[in-house]
Amino acid sequence: MPSAKILETKKAFVADLSAKLQGSLAGVVVSYNGINVANDTKLRRELREAGVEYMVVKNTMLRLAVKGTALESLTDLFKGDTAIAVSADDPSAAARILCKYADADRSKRFAVKGGFCDGQVLDAAGVKELSTMPNREGLLSMLAGSLNGIIGGLAVSLNELLEKRESEAA
Repeated sequence: MPSAKILETKKAFVADLSAKLQGSLAGVVVSYNGINVANDTKLRRELREAGVEYMVVKNTMLRLAVKGTALESLTDLFKGDTAIAVSADDPSAAARILCKYADADRSKRFAVKGGFCDGQVLDAAGVKELSTMPNREGLLSMLAGSLNGIIGGLAVSLNELLEKRESEAA
């Protein structure tokens, strides 16, 4: 039986982890088996630069952290070597980076197990689909381009209507 001090430390860690998971836009659960130190360091640096927090956590701690939350169905993924990456800002950043690494892994031992986005639990295929989404800036530029096209079309229509009325008046 662990001492009271250790137990309190673990409870605080689980509470912090639970708050972190619930406060994130998206997260990805991976099996990190087979990754060497050099690749792990490179992967962690890329995730950190994208604003993604990546951590290896005991499965028991993860199970306790999601217990009683909307993410409780992730419990099935917490088996074996498990790491989780969470992002509070960009919902597709973690999925994009980890799926890219999993696809490039020759041994196929590093694998995406699943994840979540906006409180919805995703399987590995859902995370793969999320990884293909553009980031926030990409989505905003697509929206701006669409609005620009609509406004341009409206301007052309109004100009033609004005020219038609002027020709009828003359």
